[in-house]
Amino acid sequence: MNETKDSRDETPDERADRNWADLMQELRVSQTGVQLLAAFLVTLPFQSRFTELDTFQQRWYLGLLALAFLTVGVTLSPVAIHRHLFQGGSKPDVVRAAHVMTGLALGLISLLLAGISFLVVDVVLSRGAAAVGGGLALLVALSLLVVIPRVVAHKAGQST
Repeated sequence: MNETKDSRDETPDERADRNWADLMQELRVSQTGVQLLAAFLVTLPFQSRFTELDTFQQRWYLGLLALAFLTVGVTLSPVAIHRHLFQGGSKPDVVRAAHVMTGLALGLISLLLAGISFLVVDVVLSRGAAAVGGGLALLVALSLLVVIPRVVAHKAGQST
């Protein structure tokens, strides 16, 4: 059934509550994945082969670690916003902020996945192959996490 956004019989508060619940479900999925990626990155220096990384790879790794922590922070920020504004009568504002932060998180996740792909391919094969692999990973991740959802929203007549 193709419902428009005005077809539900709900108050603005009920809509905000429903939208908040939807966003929280989405964030539960992304938070878990991002936290696992961050945990994976944190353990790498404790692996015996980590000392074989060249200076570029070590700096790339540190950049990825910072990006992972930033991404974790962005995915957790809607919860922090909600905690700060809890019962303040501003649920629609909380939902809008969470929507923006979730979109930002998807972009950061795309960069993180591409960056990790680059590092792994650089260590296993070569820097040239890593550039190709990382670029392709970024293209695929951005397509799946950002572009395709926007196309679907546009076709459904919604703005993102």
